[in-house]
Amino acid sequence: MFGRPWLLLLLALPLLHLGWVWQRQGRRTALPFDHGGRGGGPWLRAALGLGESLPALLLAVAVLLLALPQELAAPRQKRALTNIQFCVDISGSMTARFGNGSRYDAAMAAINDFLDYRTGDSFGLTFFGNNYLHWVPLTNDPSAFRCSVPFMRPEHAPPGFGGTEIGKAVLGCREVLASRSDGDRMLILVTDGFSSDLEQGAEIDIARRLKRDGIVLFAVNIQEEEARGEIVNLARLTGGEVFNPGDTRALKHVFERIDQMTKAKLELSAAEVVDWFLPFAIAGLAVLGLYALVQLGLRYTPW
Repeated sequence: MFGRPWLLLLLALPLLHLGWVWQRQGRRTALPFDHGGRGGGPWLRAALGLGESLPALLLAVAVLLLALPQELAAPRQKRALTNIQFCVDISGSMTARFGNGSRYDAAMAAINDFLDYRTGDSFGLTFFGNNYLHWVPLTNDPSAFRCSVPFMRPEHAPPGFGGTEIGKAVLGCREVLASRSDGDRMLILVTDGFSSDLEQGAEIDIARRLKRDGIVLFAVNIQEEEARGEIVNLARLTGGEVFNPGDTRALKHVFERIDQMTKAKLELSAAEVVDWFLPFAIAGLAVLGLYALVQLGLRYTPW
């Protein structure tokens, strides 16, 4: 197929030239030269005709290229997008010792490692205490995460972030993820505490709302004690899981495990129309090279 099929009408020009080369009369003039022979015969006429036909073939190739030859490319696999929102606790207890730093330091380091093997996904970051703050909007550029670590440390948190209200923060993240119309939705909650807004069955109601919006929640309980039942319900009712890492090495494996549990899907994209210049370009170069050789001697002259 061609992107500009109307230009194919110009192929009449090289066809007319070919007709003139092979049908014209002439080439009968011969001048005497001392000791010179006079060539002739059908083979010589055919060779000369071929040499004189090459410009018409070059013109035909040029017309075909200008007409934009195209073909249908094979359908390609592409990585399905996953929207991942991190919800990180910055309450006062996140300053507690964990490995070589604080719980906050360990959590952010593990999150940054997680970004390296989730290329192609969209990431968002929310910090929370008694309130929540959407710090990084969902984006394909993970550099925003790496730059955010020192700005919202628990030691520097603004007023209203000293406590822990998980339910409020999770619902705030739900609004962000639900606004995305394409791709899967994942929420990773990192906390070392528990909040009263998950009591009396509130976590079940929140989990149902998340599940209705297609959001899977994974909870990382970054403390010595295991996560309470409300947080377990919150995660598992959405199809997610709760992890209780006891040290920094286990924390890193947690995010590797989350990656394995949520491997990106591959989608077949529709076949696309692409330019198909290569065979015509090769043909044009071959004709041009042959014409250059012909000009060295195999051409008609009237003397």
